[in-house]
Amino acid sequence: MLTTFGFLTPMTAGIFLVIALVIFGPGKLPELGKAMGKGIKEFKAASEGEEVKEEVKEVKAVKIEKE
Repeated sequence: MLTTFGFLTPMTAGIFLVIALVIFGPGKLPELGKAMGKGIKEFKAASEGEEVKEEVKEVKAVKIEKE
């Protein structure tokens, strides 16, 4: 027997994943997952009254020249 969590069955989760893949493409899904995870982490910390340390990473633009 499969365990269901509310309306989220394995079939429904698969359908959501396919729709997200079509809409956002395979390149954006890891970024979306990371952003969602960060949001959930911040929400949990805020609900518990803790402060969240923000990680600041400097991104350097790299120019790629085509020959």
